[in-house]
Parts: sequence; C-alpha cells; structure tokens
Amino acid sequence: MRVIFLKDVKGKGKKGEVKNVSDGYARNFLLKNNLAEEATAGNMKALEAKQRKDKQLEQEEKDEAVQLKNKIESLEVTLKAKSGDGGRLFGSITSKQIADALNKDHGIKIDKRKIELDQPIRALGYTNVPIKLHVEVTGMVKVHVVEQ
Repeated sequence: MRVIFLKDVKGKGKKGEVKNVSDGYARNFLLKNNLAEEATAGNMKALEAKQRKDKQLEQEEKDEAVQLKNKIESLEVTLKAKSGDGGRLFGSITSKQIADALNKDHGIKIDKRKIELDQPIRALGYTNVPIKLHVEVTGMVKVHVVEQ
C-alpha cells in the first residue's frame, strides 16, 4: 500500500515522503496512529500543493534575508568601552552588546545567537562581524570600538 508520511517514522520514512509499505503495517499502525495517510489522488495533489507553498515561503524568507543583508552591510555600529595601554579593552565587546546597539541605533532586531563572533572583541578599532541571517545568507556588519 502506498502511504504519505505525516510524521517522521524511524526506519520507515520522513514527513512528506511517499512510500510503499505492507498493507497490515499501514492499516494497523501507520493509519491508526495518524503517522501516515493513504496515497490517493486527492491526497497526492494536496501534498504537491503544500510542497509548492512551502518552497514559495522559503524563497520569500531568503529574499527578506538578502534585503536585510544589504541594509546591514552599509551600517556601522559604534560601541564605547574603557581601554588601557596599547588599545586593549578592560572588558570585551560581546554579541549581546552588538545586537543591542543594532536595535537601539538602527532599529534592526537581530538575535544575539545569530551573530557569529568567535571570541569577544578585546581591542579598539574596526572589526567585521558575520551575522547569519538565513541558512544560505550571511551578512557582515562593521563594528567600531572607540575609547570611552
């Protein structure tokens, strides 16, 4: 019997997949527990429509991320910190501070976990910081650390 999986079933199939399984397994386990539905013509059309809609939504998200990337790359975030001799900071600039500055100064809300800062910034000057906006889109923001 051909079925469309509604949820991931370990060892059998992933959500949205269409597979042939034995009739007994389909009737007694998959259909009974709402893990799959029979692959009728109507259900197949509904699945194809859902996949097209999901693909379109994914493309829209990617387009929004590209627009945000273009906007972010033209910005400069300026942060003030106390420093000692040789331009070394007493503390450090973290991704949370960068996210807060982007929100306060430019009105762009970005989660601090999306800012890919390997280690906190510990020196004065300019630093390019990557920000992961989408799975396929990464933008760079220029962070300028000045003495307080």
